[in-house]
Amino acid sequence: MSKGKVLVGLSGGVDSSVSALLLKEQGYEVEALFMKNWDDDDGSPYCSAKEDFMDAAFISDQLDIPLEQVSFSKEYRENVFSYFLQELEAGRTPNPDILCNKEIKFKEFYRYAMSKGYDFIATGHYAHTDNKDLYKGIDNSKDQSYFLHAIDKSVLEKTLFPLGNLKKEKVREMAREKGLVTSDKKDSTGICFIGERPFPEFVSNYLTGEAGNIVNENQEIIGSHSGLVFYTLGQRQGLGIGGVKGAPDLPWYVAKKDLSTNVLTCVQGNDHPLLFSNELSTKNIFLLEKSLPESFEGTAKVRYRQKDQECKINIKGDRMFIKFSSPQRSVTPGQSVVIYNGDKCLGGGEIESIN
Repeated sequence: MSKGKVLVGLSGGVDSSVSALLLKEQGYEVEALFMKNWDDDDGSPYCSAKEDFMDAAFISDQLDIPLEQVSFSKEYRENVFSYFLQELEAGRTPNPDILCNKEIKFKEFYRYAMSKGYDFIATGHYAHTDNKDLYKGIDNSKDQSYFLHAIDKSVLEKTLFPLGNLKKEKVREMAREKGLVTSDKKDSTGICFIGERPFPEFVSNYLTGEAGNIVNENQEIIGSHSGLVFYTLGQRQGLGIGGVKGAPDLPWYVAKKDLSTNVLTCVQGNDHPLLFSNELSTKNIFLLEKSLPESFEGTAKVRYRQKDQECKINIKGDRMFIKFSSPQRSVTPGQSVVIYNGDKCLGGGEIESIN
C-alpha cells in the first residue's frame, strides 16, 4: 500500500535524484517537478538551467516517474530578486537562497503540490523533521538547516527530506550503484539565479555603482572602488589594492561600507580587529519554536557551514539581539543568523546591525 503521493523537486542534481529514488523504494507514489525560477538563460557557461532540466528528464526516465516543468519566474522576481536588489542598494549583502526557500520552494511549490492533490512535497536538502520541528542533517559538512529556518511549520509537516540521515558520500555511492546519470555531477555552488558567474558582472546589469575611495583604518586613501554594491564585508578578492611598506604580502579585506560618504574601509590581515564583532541585532525574525523565553543561552551561526557559536539570545517583539561568547569574523548585515538548541533549529533573522 502506498505511503502517499509525493511531489519531489527534481533539480537535475545527485541529491534530488537520490531523494526520488529513496522515496520510491520506501513505498511512496512519486512524481517530480522541475522548477524554473529564472528566465534569462543566455546559454553561457554560468547558466545551467537547460542542462539541469535534461538531467532531471534522464533521471525521471531511469526511475520511471512522471516529470513536469513549472515556471515560478514571475514569483521569483517579485518576491526574491526585487528584495535582493533593494538590500544591495541599502548597503547590505542579502542571502537570496534563504528567501528562495521561503517564498518559492516551500511556498509556491508547496501550494502547487497541494492544489494538485499531493500528500507531501520532498527535496534533496540535508535536514530532517520530527513532529513539525526542523533538525540538522547528520552530515555536518552538508547540513542545510541554515537555509531552511524560515519555512512555516505547517509546510514542514508536509515535507519529506529523504537525505537527512545520510552523508554525502553515501548518497553518491547509492547513485552509482543504481547507475543514475547524475551520480558524479558536480554540486552547484552558485546563487540560485546567478549561477557561478562573477558577482560584480551580474549585479552591474541591474545596479549602477558610484565610484569612491578605499581607505585604511587611519582614513588614508589607498585605492578606489567601483561602487559599494559590489563589495561585502570580509571580501578579499577583487579589491585591486597592492601591498604596503612593511607588509607587502599581507592581503586586504573589506571591513566597512559607509553609504553616507561612499567610502570603503579595508584592513590588512584576516585577524584584524575591525573584522570582528560580538553583538548583532536582527530584523524580519522567524521563529520555528514559538514558546521561547525572552532571554536564553543557545548557539547560533552567521553563515552556512560555520560551527555553532555559543551566545546569549534576547527576543524583543519582532527583533532579536545576540551576544556571542567570542568575537565573530565578518558578521554581515543582510545575511542571516540562525539559532539552535543542539541539533534543533529554532529559527533566525536577517542581520541588521553589528557591534
